[in-house]
Amino acid sequence: MVFVWMDAIHYKVKEDGVYRSKAVYTVLALNLAGKKEVLGLYLSENEGAHFWLSVLTDLQNRGLNDILIACVDGLVGFPEAINTIYPQTEVQLCVIHQIRHSIKYVASKHHKAFMSDLKLVYKAASREAAIDALDELEKKWGDKYPIVIQSWRRKWDNLSAYFRYPEPIRKVIYTTNAIESIHRQFSKLTKTKSGFPNENVNTPNLVHNSRRKSCCLF
Repeated sequence: MVFVWMDAIHYKVKEDGVYRSKAVYTVLALNLAGKKEVLGLYLSENEGAHFWLSVLTDLQNRGLNDILIACVDGLVGFPEAINTIYPQTEVQLCVIHQIRHSIKYVASKHHKAFMSDLKLVYKAASREAAIDALDELEKKWGDKYPIVIQSWRRKWDNLSAYFRYPEPIRKVIYTTNAIESIHRQFSKLTKTKSGFPNENVNTPNLVHNSRRKSCCLF
């Protein structure tokens, strides 16, 4: 596969008479023909790198031999889980997730100015220009928001992978918007449900595998 996006959406599912929040792991791919495919939906108690490792193992066992680029959110341990199964895969952390995470630590009175300076980083023409912009961001805001700058520095290798590719396709690479669009469609289909009575609800075009608690879209 050329690109694979992975993310989770949460639903309320009844278990032992109580509704609990559970994560549905979605794997969306773009193949060499330029067509998107949902490779699988997997149900778990919550989102974590350990469960993603089991998802990736299942994908490999089902015949997914290689992934060029995987775009994921900033979940701790996620890039390592991917490279355990697919060591040659380039992992791109979603820049939009990183921006949303960063702005939580910035005072509201500084949002506009900070975002304007941060945009120079992720919208830079090249990786070198982005590094220069990140240096300038740290000079201006590092004393006020060191946690934010440290986060960008620590994750930089995976946040900046998209700069190695032509500009027209960078936006496709650096965000999980494609899979979030799928999740919005899921939400439209399930908006009348406050929760599901069990894990085995049948929906059109989904085949449920109760042993693995996974679904595959064909």
